[in-house]
Parts: sequence; C-alpha cells; structure tokens
Amino acid sequence: MKLRHKNKHQENFPVGMMLFDKEIRKIVSDYYRFARYADDIADNPHLKPQNKVEKLYELEEIFTGKRNYKGQKLKFVQSLKEEFSQKNLPLNLATDLLIAFRKDSLGFDYQTWGQLVDYCKYSAAPVGKFMLAVHNENPSTYLPATSLCVALQIVNHIQDIKYDMSLLKRLYIPSDIMQKYHLQPQDLTKEKSSISMQKAVKHIMEKVQGLIKEGNLLPELIKSLSLRIEVCIILSLTNIMIKKILKGDILAQEIKLSHLDWLRGTISGICKGITTKQKTLSYKE
Repeated sequence: MKLRHKNKHQENFPVGMMLFDKEIRKIVSDYYRFARYADDIADNPHLKPQNKVEKLYELEEIFTGKRNYKGQKLKFVQSLKEEFSQKNLPLNLATDLLIAFRKDSLGFDYQTWGQLVDYCKYSAAPVGKFMLAVHNENPSTYLPATSLCVALQIVNHIQDIKYDMSLLKRLYIPSDIMQKYHLQPQDLTKEKSSISMQKAVKHIMEKVQGLIKEGNLLPELIKSLSLRIEVCIILSLTNIMIKKILKGDILAQEIKLSHLDWLRGTISGICKGITTKQKTLSYKE
C-alpha cells in the first residue's frame, strides 16, 4: 500500500491510476509521492535516527502549514495540502503515516501482535481510508479497509524481513512470537529458514488470512466500480502472495509475484469487481 526504496511500479500492489477518474488522479499521485518521500527518509540507511525524525517532522509542518517553505523540491507537499483543503479531507489521513515512519526511524520493538497491528493502522490503514475518502465512499467501509491494509503491510514485512533486519536493523515479528518459536534476531538473516522460522511464518500468515477474511467484506460496500475492481485485484494478488510465502523460503529467495501471477490476479479481480453486488449502506459518522 515498502522497502528497498521501491517506486510505484516495483510495489507488490501498486495503485492502478488509469482505473480512477481523471479528477482524482492528481491528488492520488501527490499523496503517494508524499508517502514515498517519507518512507524513503525512514528507510535511508545513511541517516541517523534523530535526523530522520527531524526531517519527518519538517515534512509534517510543511504539510500542515506550520512551516513556510519556498523551495521547489517539496512543492508537491504544499499542493497536496491545498488538494486536501479543497476536498475537505482530514489532515491525519496523511500525518498518521508519519507517526509510523518515525517509529521505523527509531527502531521500535513490537512486543505483541496487537502492537504490530496498531503500528500498521498508522503505516498502512491511512492509505486505504484516503482512497475511500477521495471516492466519497461511506465511512462504514473503513473498518474492513483497515483489516485489508494491515494484512498487506504485514505481508510486505514478511517478504522484506531479511533486508529489514540485515540493513535497517528492524524486526517486525513481535517478541511473543519470536519467543514462542525460540527465534533470535540473527535467525532472520540466515541463508535459509529453520523449521522454527517456517513455523513462525506460517503462524503469522494464518493471522494475516484472518485479516484478509475481514477485508473480503470491503468490495460489496464500495459503490465506485473502479475502486471496487482495484480492491478485488489487490485481494486476489494478496492471496496468491500468501500462498507463495507459505510454499517458499523467505530467507533463501526473494518471494515476488510473477507475470503469470499478475495476470491471474488481475483477471480474477476484475471479474469479481464487476460481478460483486453492492450492499445498501446508511451513512455513519
């Protein structure tokens, strides 16, 4: 909805801009540029943690208007603020992301599954809520969208777990799961997964599948056909990725979607998006 400084074409589940109405492409593009810029700060191995945090606070102050900025490099941030104002969107749909990136910068340790999920509610869920908001979707969609976004984020973390631990010294497996399977941080940087590591990954993927089950409710709540198709494609690709993670070895090889996976997932998602019947919702604050 992360690592190795991926651009939008390298992400597992990039946003399909051409599916969206022309009038919202600009704000979606600026939003993702904002998120990518902040992510690159947090992921920069050459910056000290405090420098990262300072840069992220500077970005937030420019976006919220607390700091004057006259340069060109971050002009897109000011444009995004104006677009948020025009569409009357709450600023926390962007600033919540920075809370997560500051945690990343400081190397926060997650003791429990609940703490990891809470982090993902800042690092990923705002993106889903933003997409729903710009499409004027009912706020009732936010809950299943949050479950889906959290699932996506954790899948990305599992894929990048060796890179995160080796280069960024980040650990996204909660301590209670590490202890349950008798794992140490160095076990995440080995050439191949131990049996304990495989069991831990399976345990996490089972929890992710529970989140996906909650996210499966989302398509039938979305009135925008283009957004519904996008969500169905993401759900299809995520299920394919989970199967690949369970079948492969996240330490011995890079687990990624093949061209055939993309084709299968896209076709399946489009068909589901078109045929899904929309539920009637009453507006909820």
